[in-house]
Amino acid sequence: MTDRLAIAFAQLNQVMGDLSGNAERMLGVRADCPDADLVVYPELQLIGYPPEDLVLKPALVEQAAAELERMAAASADGPAMLVGTVIAEKGKLYNAMILLDSGKVAAITRKHRLPNYGTFDELRLFAAGPMPDPIEIRGVKIGVPICEDIWVDGVSAHLAAQGAELLIVPNGSPYEVDKDDIRLALGKARVATTGLPLAYLNRVGGQDELVFDGSSFVLNKDGEIAWQFADWEEEVATTIWERQESGWACTDGPQHRLDENPADIYHAMLIGLRDYVNRNRFPGVVLGLSGGIDSALSAAIAVDALGADRVWCVMMPSRFTSQESLDDAAECAAMLGCKLDTIPIMPAIEGFDAMLEDSFADANVDITEENIQSRIRGVTLMALSNKFGHMLLTTGNKSEMAVGYATIYGDMAGGYSVLKDAYKLTVFALSRFRNAQKPSLAMGPDGPVMPDNVIDKPPSAELRDDQKDSDSLPDYEILDPILRGLVEEEVSVEEIVSRGFDRETVTRIERLLYIAEYKRRQAPPGVKIGARNFGRDRRYPITNAFRTV
Repeated sequence: MTDRLAIAFAQLNQVMGDLSGNAERMLGVRADCPDADLVVYPELQLIGYPPEDLVLKPALVEQAAAELERMAAASADGPAMLVGTVIAEKGKLYNAMILLDSGKVAAITRKHRLPNYGTFDELRLFAAGPMPDPIEIRGVKIGVPICEDIWVDGVSAHLAAQGAELLIVPNGSPYEVDKDDIRLALGKARVATTGLPLAYLNRVGGQDELVFDGSSFVLNKDGEIAWQFADWEEEVATTIWERQESGWACTDGPQHRLDENPADIYHAMLIGLRDYVNRNRFPGVVLGLSGGIDSALSAAIAVDALGADRVWCVMMPSRFTSQESLDDAAECAAMLGCKLDTIPIMPAIEGFDAMLEDSFADANVDITEENIQSRIRGVTLMALSNKFGHMLLTTGNKSEMAVGYATIYGDMAGGYSVLKDAYKLTVFALSRFRNAQKPSLAMGPDGPVMPDNVIDKPPSAELRDDQKDSDSLPDYEILDPILRGLVEEEVSVEEIVSRGFDRETVTRIERLLYIAEYKRRQAPPGVKIGARNFGRDRRYPITNAFRTV
């Protein structure tokens, strides 16, 4: 019986579907931990998470089995490995952790509780494994509840009852605001009910709309943090565990300070964009820089994620574009150090006016002409993207998308949106934050990234004379709390009115939210930061007559 274990935890990024690359990375990490007894990797690290319907391809499952066999052979001597992958048994797929030791598969544990809410749809992909039993490594019984398995007490309690001496929890837990506090509280609750120490391992990096923040930790049986991993960055650490009279304990390690709000949101956007652009092999991004706050913040995040040399900004003035906006856009690009081109759109507007003159002869000028301007800008940016390969980054925020204050096939056109899940008030907070300090992982300039005037001036789409957002929408101090109630909380109009908001305003916003669903269904992906983003979390029917009043 051993009284000491060296367990290396690998808080890693991963590339969806790159099975050989992911396997090589894990083997490389193992080679760097020769003194460890066990190296642990996150949930489904071999194939990527979340795999969605990719995991239903038999060829992927077969390749995963072949790579796992290759990794098992590499475990003939040295550290054992606990690897997350998919396995097929009797026509069913399981989300599993596999213990590789002494050149073979030494043990298998299958995920018991499969999440089927929000961003998760594992019930349609995997079969639920039986209530797991501990696995043995170097004579020590270790319980391995996988991610969702610890969100209820039953699995951990069962493992403790079956003789587990410590718990290792491999995860693929996406970032949300304040989620690190939720995870820590959950871990402490399982420690309290089982009397066992617990190691919570999460991954980092972006996968389409999801971003993983790491923030792994180890708790001793008294609920105190023995080891706090960093957020956002890869980290491999070998922890030392010793058997004491009262059970196993992890010796103290580093206590990394995690990002506070809004630094955490900014880093989520930065990492999400960086991995999306790089893994889809775009040379960079192109975006419209209007002189407004949304495009300025989008440009800043892009520069921080990719470097100024990979960000191409384009100002596309019309006769409604103010000199103030031209100046603010130019100053913003100069502060960021990125390329700025100016392409006036008046020739295209005049061309459309002439082309549609007969068809529009008996109709008054209205929002149609405003939307044509936006669509001309979208076509212009897509032409640049198509010609030179840069991904078009859209710049709309969640407040606008919620109420349809966006032009489909215009400013909504593009490949990715970093502000998709950020309400307008969050955009203001992030802009002030970034002007005050440079985030630790940013590649952009040290100082401010946009003129103060961009933050302070009233927002405007500048599609008609003297236009302001407030002409069409309530002030964002009113709009955003209403939207949070309708979207994040799913409460009724009556409930929101009881909080002090005008009934007519709330009813109007609810109507706008519902009728804009068809636009959001066609919007590009974007970084999830809150509890309910449009797309993965909130999936409403387009045709919908229901109202809460």
